[in-house]
Amino acid sequence: MGNLLGISSTMLYTAFVLYLIATFFFGATIKDKRTDNKIGVSGKIGITLTIIGFIAQIVYFITRWLTSGHAPVSNLFEFMTFFGMAMVFAFIIIYFIYKLSILGLFALPVALIVIAYASMFPTEISPLVPSLQSHWLYIHVTTVSLGEGILAISFVAGLIYLIRQIDQTVKSKRTTWLEIVLFSLIVFVGFIVITVTFNAVNYNVQFEYPSGNSTLTADYHLPAITGPEGGTLITGDVMKPWFKTPGWMQGADAARKFNTLIWSFFTGSILYVLLRLVLRKRIGAAIQPFLKSAKPDLLDEISYRAVAIGFPVFTLGGIIFASIWAQIAWDRFWGWDPKEVWALVTWFFYAAFLHLRLSRGWHGEKSAWLAVGGFAIIMFNLIAVNLILAGLHSYA
Repeated sequence: MGNLLGISSTMLYTAFVLYLIATFFFGATIKDKRTDNKIGVSGKIGITLTIIGFIAQIVYFITRWLTSGHAPVSNLFEFMTFFGMAMVFAFIIIYFIYKLSILGLFALPVALIVIAYASMFPTEISPLVPSLQSHWLYIHVTTVSLGEGILAISFVAGLIYLIRQIDQTVKSKRTTWLEIVLFSLIVFVGFIVITVTFNAVNYNVQFEYPSGNSTLTADYHLPAITGPEGGTLITGDVMKPWFKTPGWMQGADAARKFNTLIWSFFTGSILYVLLRLVLRKRIGAAIQPFLKSAKPDLLDEISYRAVAIGFPVFTLGGIIFASIWAQIAWDRFWGWDPKEVWALVTWFFYAAFLHLRLSRGWHGEKSAWLAVGGFAIIMFNLIAVNLILAGLHSYA
């Protein structure tokens, strides 16, 4: 079993490296002037490396499944890596339909950020809690992840459209919101950078804090900007917390996770400022000249098609299959758990997307903004709801 786990880790790392290399080859297609909708040499190499990386990630998934005895989607590390794999799978399918190489230049980095983000969480294999010991674990979670992976491609196409079309010569609300979207992606990179940095020096401090009638211990792997409500720092000679975590954040280890979010925002802000100093312009303005060859109508169609495909898949996994499993595990189809509420919010948002697109004629920029907003809701559900809000899904 130890050998299988080693193979699993190696395959995930291999997939990550191949996706990274493929991104550079897709980047090389920017200067391709061909208009015959055929894939150039750089594009062929890029998609080949992507497919090989995807196969490597499938090997990771299978070997980890064999090691643990259950589908590896039971914690945040496993789910996010599967989400990244679903995103790459959706990109591969859409790439062969539309032959748009520029899509890989944005889709693969987003998938890389998701996989790197996942690797910052504990990777140990642990036994399933009773409510997860069901074949519905495989059906519900994998279907949700696949649906969200397809919807993520809608975000990628919408983001490219906005960067391509919004006038960057003047500052406006549109350029500001677009820059906020790009800044948010950099915050994810900040999370990875700060976590890797302090993990490299084995930073660890402990707090004791009351929970009901017992006292629990929280391990912080980043300096404590915020501490647990009623907590006491028991590690000496370290930075003391500046303030306490708000009492309404009641998820498992909410204080430690909230502290990590603060550090991610802080580090991401520093990275963003450094990028602005180097580029001497907004990030969107720096990227825009490289996207002139992208056809806006094609990007708009890809964004819509991804939602048209991803929404029914998400409906199956996030609403129908989830309700069936909830009835089996907790004897009720619906209980207004935070995770359930935000899954419903996500469903309503994309339902509104399709309604506005088909009935009101929301094409182009309006549709692109909706695609970006929908992905923001998905990521809020995966991060804030999983990490901070208490509920029956807090085991994630």
